Amino acid sequence: MPENILIVEDEIKIAALLNDYMQDAGFTAQLLHRGDEVLPWLENNRPDLILLDLMLPGLDGMEICKRVRQVSDLPIIMITAKVEEIDRLLGLEIGADDYICKPFSLREVVARAKAVLRRCGTNSTNGKFENNSNENLQLNESGYQLIHDNNKVELTAVEFKLFKTLHNRPGHIYSRNVLMDNIYDDHRVVSDRTVDSHIKKLRKKLNSIDIDDSVIHSVYGVGYKYE
Repeated sequence: MPENILIVEDEIKIAALLNDYMQDAGFTAQLLHRGDEVLPWLENNRPDLILLDLMLPGLDGMEICKRVRQVSDLPIIMITAKVEEIDRLLGLEIGADDYICKPFSLREVVARAKAVLRRCGTNSTNGKFENNSNENLQLNESGYQLIHDNNKVELTAVEFKLFKTLHNRPGHIYSRNVLMDNIYDDHRVVSDRTVDSHIKKLRKKLNSIDIDDSVIHSVYGVGYKYE
């Protein structure tokens, strides 16, 4: 079955163009023009990806993304006319998988949607052991261990939470602040460079079980992602 895209855009002409391009690319698409229509619609429908405009009547895209992320890993691409760096970073920190700035190329939107669907389509976050068959890697949550082929390495609790966060959503960029919130349950105040230190140690441990440490990518000025 073709993958289904929910387009949330209040500018009618832009929404229609996005709809046409998505269908020409082989997707099915649904259109909503108000932010306060999105969550009720999602209660009865399950799209494969949301194209979500930032500025919407009723409820803005930022708040919609936050609420969706509380219950779902559904892929989300934010669309925004705001080009300030803080808006881009906020869009990623609240859980968006990518962002596109207006004005945009419709072909680029289709390409970004395909890329996000490729990297999000095989993720699994359930169970005591998590396995990505492409890399033959298991995460043993009870023992804070990574197992690769016949090799095993033990992580600290913080290192395990850090790796699990990155590994669960390949390609997703996490800022240092978001990673700190995920790895420290008590939300202690620490330097953002603390994450860099944990990443450095984690990379060494990945090397010890024959996993290339470049799977954890540094994204200049933003944070880290797992690829």
